[in-house]
This record gives sequence, C-alpha cells and structure tokens, in this order.
Amino acid sequence: MRGANARIGAARAAFFPTISLTGSAGTASASLSGLFEPGSGSWRFLPQITLPLFHGGALRADLDRAHVQKQIEIAWYENVIQQAFRDVADGLAGQRTLNDQVQSEQRAVEASQIAYELAGLRFQEGVDDYLTLLDTHRMLYGAQQRLVRTRLMQQLNIISLYKALGGGWREYSEKKQG
Repeated sequence: MRGANARIGAARAAFFPTISLTGSAGTASASLSGLFEPGSGSWRFLPQITLPLFHGGALRADLDRAHVQKQIEIAWYENVIQQAFRDVADGLAGQRTLNDQVQSEQRAVEASQIAYELAGLRFQEGVDDYLTLLDTHRMLYGAQQRLVRTRLMQQLNIISLYKALGGGWREYSEKKQG
C-alpha cells in the first residue's frame, strides 16, 4: 500500500517543473606557473528548469495507471484478508464438528469394549461360539480405528487453524557440543 501511494506521488510530481542547480569553482591559467596567481580563479553556476509541457497525455496516463495499480493492490489485500477470515471460520467450525465426532467415536469404542467383554464372558460360559467373540473383537478394532482417524483429522485441523491464525513453523536443530 505504501509503495502504491509512493508511485502515485511520483506520478503527480512529474506534473511540476524540475529545478536543478549545478555549480563549480576552480582556477584557470594558460601556463602551469600562473595557475595559482591572483585573478586566475573561475567559477560556473548553471541553473536549469525543466517544464513538462508537451508529453501527449503520458503524464496523465502514468498517474491514472498508478491509481489503478493502487486499486488492484487494495482489492488483492482485501481478498487475502477475507480468505484469512474464511480459513479461521472454517477451522473453528471444523474443530467443533471434530470434537463432537471424537466424543461420539469414544462412546462407540466404549460400547464396543463392553460388547467384547460381554461376548468373552458368554463364550466362557458356553452361551456364544468363538465366531461371535471374534466378530465383537473386529467391531472393537474398527471403532478404535475410526477414533484414531478422527483424532488425526482433529489434530490436522488444529494445525490448519493455527496456520490460519498466523502461526508459523520454526525449525529447531540440535547442535552437537564437542
């Protein structure tokens, strides 16, 4: 934004006259021995004024281009801000949903664990066969796998939310002391 404002200022400045002053002083002589004699000094002063008169609309076009470029940069900046808000909102909504899913999956694991233990007792008493015990064990493992996947998604969402809020990554290196 500052750069865009500076470009507009530079384009406006091109409409005004440019003034430059050049000066020099020294000594002049036809021979080397008379170089430092009184009256051999010389000086020169050159003022210069440049007016922007006939540029065929180029100055106005440069100013207009600088204004348009500023508007483009403002629109891009606003888009970045809106995307950041969207990312944070999506991350927070996802976190709420994933928290609910983790709780639900945890209850499913607990219920599957109880069913597995009950099937084990029923198998020991001879009420159920071994296939029923294996089936409840498979259901328990499936519930545990779903819980692990949901927790993984939850952790990945936390990382995305952290990044959306402006968090960064730092690389730490271990230095060997010898």
